Amino acid sequence: MTALGAVFRPQLPPERLQAVVRLADAVGLEELWLWEDCFREGGISTAAAALAWSERVRVGVGLLPVPLRNVAVAAMEAAALHRMFPGRAVLGVGHGVQDWMGQVGARAQSPVTLLREYLDALRALLRGERLTVSGRYVRLDDVALDWPPAGPVPVFAGAEGPRTLRLTGEAADGTVLTAATPPAGVRRARQLIAEGRAAAGRGDGDPHHVVVYLLTATGPAAPARLRAELAAEGLESVPGLGVAGDAGAVAEAVRRLAEAGADTVILQPTADEPDPEGFVRFTAEEVRPLVP
Repeated sequence: MTALGAVFRPQLPPERLQAVVRLADAVGLEELWLWEDCFREGGISTAAAALAWSERVRVGVGLLPVPLRNVAVAAMEAAALHRMFPGRAVLGVGHGVQDWMGQVGARAQSPVTLLREYLDALRALLRGERLTVSGRYVRLDDVALDWPPAGPVPVFAGAEGPRTLRLTGEAADGTVLTAATPPAGVRRARQLIAEGRAAAGRGDGDPHHVVVYLLTATGPAAPARLRAELAAEGLESVPGLGVAGDAGAVAEAVRRLAEAGADTVILQPTADEPDPEGFVRFTAEEVRPLVP
């Protein structure tokens, strides 16, 4: 079955989160995803609050920009969430938007090298290993978590380009694809991820989960709102991106992504979504019953 969720976009002020989380839990939304976009809301602080305000919804963080976060701190934060809320936190990391990284003096000369070193170290720390490493970016001297997670913790990585997609196959447990990924892009991503997995000798017993955002507009003026957002992102010429319409139209778009290789589809409202709570209810109560 394709998992389905929604995004709480950081264009909303953080004080709006509680109402959205409680509604998501009440209506049976499977996953609510949060973003750590500069310079809006912190991913870990909002995830911890969302988990505390709810009882069953899974909370995803997509993505934590690795240039901003020391890997030991990220491991501590992830381990704490998983011990306090077992099985309900989903951690994703990524390069970060390079212009934003430059604004805070954290831009890496080789983002792929940094992400590779980071993924290797983060996954090892979350397995409870003690590490001494001296990489180009990640340096640890006899570091281990006092409170590692009680069980396995999947680490996801965001990716767009071919090198990073192969890297996620090699070194991550799953991949997060942006809303700029049409079904054909999901198929291509799956191929590149498989190449990375093969290069790393990872077999079928070690599944790789793919999460895809789907830009979604529903309600009044939905087609115009979708077109405006795609134009603002410079994506209006990419075929097959986004969906505007009722639950049936959205469910069909979700099915196309699932057939292309998505395991989880997260509906991403437009930045000007007038009713975030209504969007969550729409996802859980109207779209979910139509998605296999």
